[in-house]
Amino acid sequence: MRPSILPSEQDWAVCRDVTRAHGTTFYFACQLLPLRTRQAIHAVYAWCRTADDVVDDAGHRDHEDLHAQLDAWLAAIDSPSCPITRAFSWVLRTHGISDECAHDLVSGVRMDLDHLRFETWQDLRQYSYCVAGTVGLMTAPILGCRDDTALPRAVELGVAMQLTNILRDVAEDAQMGRIYLPLDDLHRFGITPESILALQPDGDFEGLMRFEIARARELYRSARPGIAALSVPGQVATLSGSQLYSKILNRIEARNYDVFDGRVSVSTSAKVREMPLVLASVVRMQLTR
Repeated sequence: MRPSILPSEQDWAVCRDVTRAHGTTFYFACQLLPLRTRQAIHAVYAWCRTADDVVDDAGHRDHEDLHAQLDAWLAAIDSPSCPITRAFSWVLRTHGISDECAHDLVSGVRMDLDHLRFETWQDLRQYSYCVAGTVGLMTAPILGCRDDTALPRAVELGVAMQLTNILRDVAEDAQMGRIYLPLDDLHRFGITPESILALQPDGDFEGLMRFEIARARELYRSARPGIAALSVPGQVATLSGSQLYSKILNRIEARNYDVFDGRVSVSTSAKVREMPLVLASVVRMQLTR
């Protein structure tokens, strides 16, 4: 049985600091949310990020130990003992969010631990559902969604953002021995996995990136109608996150698809400049309801 005690301000602060340190766009998009809503979003992000860090910080540790650490992180939802698990457990209970989302997310993290590669887009989509679509499912109720038919749109947005991450981080992942792009797609454009790992892609790498960017943009378009199901503050936060994240795709294009020469990012000033467009879009949503 999950505890009903409201987490302490220190608990919330720990979650906030994790979000601010690691999820800059996510953190920026949440700034206009009411305090308690913002804290709940930070708790979800911090819990998911900590699970992900089990793999990213694994080094040469034994995989059995790492799987046990993930098991313990899941078990802590019902027996929280640290600021992040206390806050996350309370958020799940308060907002009626199923534990299944957390378990699915950890299933995706385990795929990273086992260095799985994805043969097809459907394989990668399933992974993206686990590590990112689940985040959409967990945050939607917090952001005011009361229409279950809109939840698949939340999943689409999570998958779009995950694919954006993958395109941005091709080089960074390759340096860790990881390739997330579907092997079918690499073959289609004449690219060998070995060339990606060597940071010198052969074949038509630009063509591959154009293809994957188009796929990501279609996911963003597919997700957009679901934003109207959120509260007005939720719409502002989600639309800003969506539009700012999709700007990474523009940055990749502006660099002629060269994702091997440093990480592509969107500056804070560019994020601020985007906000009037976000607010205008939210107003249009209200007028067309």
